[in-house]
Amino acid sequence: MGNVVLVTGVARQLGGRFVRRIQRDPDVDRVIGVDAVAPEHHLGGAEFLKADIRHPEIARVLAETGVDTVVHMDINGTALSGRGGRASVKETNVIGTMQLLGACQKAPNVQRLVVKSSTSVYGSAPRDPAVFTENTPPKSLPSGGFAKDTVEVEGYVRGFARRRPDVAVCVLRFANILGPCADSPLAEYFALPVLPTVLGYDPRLQFVHEDDAIDVLRIAAAAPRRGTLNSGTFNIAGDGVLLLSQVSRRLGRATLPLFLPTVTWAGTVLRSLGITDFSPEQIRMLTHGRVVETTQMRETLGFHPRYTTAETFEEFARSRGPGLLPPESLARTVDRLGTLLARRGPSQ
Repeated sequence: MGNVVLVTGVARQLGGRFVRRIQRDPDVDRVIGVDAVAPEHHLGGAEFLKADIRHPEIARVLAETGVDTVVHMDINGTALSGRGGRASVKETNVIGTMQLLGACQKAPNVQRLVVKSSTSVYGSAPRDPAVFTENTPPKSLPSGGFAKDTVEVEGYVRGFARRRPDVAVCVLRFANILGPCADSPLAEYFALPVLPTVLGYDPRLQFVHEDDAIDVLRIAAAAPRRGTLNSGTFNIAGDGVLLLSQVSRRLGRATLPLFLPTVTWAGTVLRSLGITDFSPEQIRMLTHGRVVETTQMRETLGFHPRYTTAETFEEFARSRGPGLLPPESLARTVDRLGTLLARRGPSQ
């Protein structure tokens, strides 16, 4: 008998992709997808059970199916169509995780737990270190939104790991996941015709390609390969960084530098109009940026991303089509301005 894998959050694109991919692993005998709403995409040969992880019924699902591996992907920053707003998302993230962990604690067959977390646990603050490691405490804990949810979720996961030391627990802190199917708040922000930015700031950003996200989730959900360890907490990000100014040029989109209070006001307007979830935590990230160290991802977990941060963004940009300003023309204009300014500098 192979592994019996339960995956939460399969109504989202990334969860659906993971379910379809893990079915092909030779060590997996059965895959069960769980979500409160039925997915619009197919799940291959996986079973789908409509269940809300916020309710105690998830314990019955684990008990009746004999699950030995749980991959918890239902931790998100935005609402899915048909699942309410921010309050519903927070309940799913926090209350749902508590219920799921309680069910796992009572299920003797569970041997492995994988949790899709986020580098947002580090927050974004002006006095942050240049690079966060897995052990770096944040200078300022997130005070709300998805980042705070993630901090709470990880706290509950650590408590579960103490209560069930026999279960291998792997927490994956993903940088911003991008790709052709990305449906995150950051992807919505990059889709705006003009990008509001904070005047005087050009933050450093990291990305993970959605294909790499699937691959590292597979590594975390399986028995560790020779010379690796897939229990613990790992930062997951592609090599390199991009500045927000570089991102805008590659998208072919103009930026609109605004004072921070004005950006905050604009975010409130965009949220109220339903255009994008331009949250305060996202504004902080687009002000101060966030970069994480990935040595443990490579040396301990044994995962080497196929895409760098720049390559991830290039593929994302191609999938979104050209912006108002063709990237090549925008780059040439910036280069010309730089040349003119350099020529004028010595004469002044």
